[in-house]
Amino acid sequence: MSIPRTHPFAFDPTYGMTLDQLRSIVPPAAPAGFDAFWQKRYTRALKIDPQPVLKQSKLTHPAWQVLDITYTSTDGLKIGGWLLLPRDKPARRGLVVGHGYGGREAPDFDLPVEQTAILFPCARGMSLSAHPPIPPEAPGHVLYKIDSPDDYVIGGCVEDIWIAVSTLVALYPGLTNQIGYIGGSFGGGLGALAIPFDNRIDRGHLIVPTFGNREAWLTLPTIGSAASVQTYRKTHPEVLENLRLFDSAIAATRIKVPMLVAAALFDPAVAPPCQFAVANALPASKYNEIFILDAGHFEYPGMTEQNFALREKLRGFFRVHEPGISALV
Repeated sequence: MSIPRTHPFAFDPTYGMTLDQLRSIVPPAAPAGFDAFWQKRYTRALKIDPQPVLKQSKLTHPAWQVLDITYTSTDGLKIGGWLLLPRDKPARRGLVVGHGYGGREAPDFDLPVEQTAILFPCARGMSLSAHPPIPPEAPGHVLYKIDSPDDYVIGGCVEDIWIAVSTLVALYPGLTNQIGYIGGSFGGGLGALAIPFDNRIDRGHLIVPTFGNREAWLTLPTIGSAASVQTYRKTHPEVLENLRLFDSAIAATRIKVPMLVAAALFDPAVAPPCQFAVANALPASKYNEIFILDAGHFEYPGMTEQNFALREKLRGFFRVHEPGISALV
């Protein structure tokens, strides 16, 4: 292991915890009505006609056809993003890819997947899905309507993921039940909340996921999105009760599909105890794996080698086996 020994932070991004201690963390108990809250939202999201609109993107790539895409999510919000289609072979599976709390400026052309239709949506309020008055930057975004669970922006972002799946199904019905999800940090937390309630998602990969164990998330020092919520809590102590409904570790206990979770031992933005609360919440299964990173949100010796090893695991994790379908465009 090459856990960083020097760093510029005023706190210890390992939080004094060893790997064994992190592996022993258990997720918190679910609040009353947790499952009903999310099932109701999912049922509502399934009724939305995403009405996807595609056009040729100005972006180009030799291996991928790049399309700009918009679709309609809940509350009538227009979600923007990109759709990548393989140029030389038909798509055999679908993939929705979330983003971190910095937003997304372009699709990732280097994912180690083949014959896959990849949808890169921007979460509501951010990047191509900017929607005033939702703040576009993390410190404000994470607070938007936080006092109203039914209206909290994080719930809407989860719905955007479900409707991204609906969008792929609408465009390519042959991909139904062969759609995966990838998300890191902010997108990892959203994925943990989205996957257990959508049986159309057949597997998921979460990287340093946030929003796990909200009580710890609200107390551990951080440079991440939790910092603004911690400040807000000083004058709104009741916010924890609302956030229990948006605890990605609680949601992860409900996941029943294969998962590959990358969790870090050192991370100044998403506290490792919160990451491992999510990773450890997954049911024991030969199809689930926790990949240990020395650090997250921070450069460190050996990072390139670890990222390469993780990408190779990802290549096998999302390998396709079923007959393909032809692209629509």
